[in-house]
Amino acid sequence: MVEDVTSKTQGPAANVAGTAGEAKVPHRWRNLATLTGVMVVDNTEASATNSIFPAIASSLHLDSGHLGIMTAAGKVLSAPFGPIWVKISDKIGRKATLVLTGLCGAVFGAMAGFANGWTMLLISVALMSASVIGAQPIVNAVIADSFDDKERGKASGILYGCINGLAALVGPLLAQFTGIDSNGWRYAMWTLSGIMVLASFIVIFAFKDPGVGASDIQVSGASAKSVDEKPTMKEILGLFKIPSYDIMMISRFLSGHLLIPIFGIQFLVVERGFTNAVASMVLLPFGIGAIIGNVGGGWIVKWLDVHFQHYGRIVFIQFAQLFFALGAFLGTQFSYDGITIYGVFWFLMGLSQGLNPPVNRPIVASVVHPRLRGQAYAIWLTIFETIAWAIFSVACGQLADFWSIQKVFLYITVGLLVLNAILLAGLYKTYPKDVRRVEMALEAERA
Repeated sequence: MVEDVTSKTQGPAANVAGTAGEAKVPHRWRNLATLTGVMVVDNTEASATNSIFPAIASSLHLDSGHLGIMTAAGKVLSAPFGPIWVKISDKIGRKATLVLTGLCGAVFGAMAGFANGWTMLLISVALMSASVIGAQPIVNAVIADSFDDKERGKASGILYGCINGLAALVGPLLAQFTGIDSNGWRYAMWTLSGIMVLASFIVIFAFKDPGVGASDIQVSGASAKSVDEKPTMKEILGLFKIPSYDIMMISRFLSGHLLIPIFGIQFLVVERGFTNAVASMVLLPFGIGAIIGNVGGGWIVKWLDVHFQHYGRIVFIQFAQLFFALGAFLGTQFSYDGITIYGVFWFLMGLSQGLNPPVNRPIVASVVHPRLRGQAYAIWLTIFETIAWAIFSVACGQLADFWSIQKVFLYITVGLLVLNAILLAGLYKTYPKDVRRVEMALEAERA
């Protein structure tokens, strides 16, 4: 049973019930609901800071360049902390680590609310980002350990749908503090810190770690070494030898959609003339679109897996890139009267962005050995993605001051997403082979 080989490091693993064709992990849906709160904190941390930045800028006399630097600093500092948090979880357990990341983030978020100048704000926000980033690789690894390959798309869709749904409510609500007085953004940061504390306490009482590889039916008879032993540096570096994983990492550098959450509100305020509070209202339709994309995308991926096997996932992820590019082009390259029409295009962008997690997380999980998934997600999401965020934030923040945010959206967001769709075509050759390689390795360990 899985619990025999995973209990040493992650607590009692899930019992694998039924036949070899089933891998029902106990508490998996409760865990998903619990982890939603943790991920909402991580998701809201970035979006909330960006959505209230116009008020911060007015209070502390900052500009778009400062927004780019602040976002980049948080991402650069976060990059090494993703793997570090995963290593910490190997020592103290994933549950304790999730609690620790939330509480640390709350402390630094509160400090940001007390910032009286650019330097203190920059340091506090960067440390807050480095704290909450630890949830991403751990949560994604837990989801992969809780649901088998056939259900991961649906589970990821529901997880990110709930995340975006709650973030769609939290983001605009926090932005409404900016309308109270000049210190409204401070109240928003303190409220965000309170949410982090609440999420941490929910993890303490509700989360049950399933154990590494609990959902992989081949693991039920695998040797202790295959699951329980910690990955060596050689094995971690071996991730870069997986062609499909390499494509997914490069793809993060072409994720032009990352700019919309960073500069979207600033664009509507500075270049379209809306107030901070009004501009922030597009976060609601964006979030609703993301929910529909997350949940609907999960079911679509499950259907594609049945009818088109591995190739359906590839077509789907390419479509998601091109769909976002179209929404970004229509929503940012033309001027419209009123915030409503912008809300429509933000909905389309949210919808297309929501299509990504239900397909890209399962793609990565299926080409990596269960024992290496935590580090794989850490490298992919907290190193490569955060470096991409940092590059986009600094470069585009400076380009926005030199050109305009509108032109940056055209050349970087739209242009890179088209290139991304082309790059992902490489998966047609590599992905089926990489999936089979992992399956054969697990079958060999089970024999």
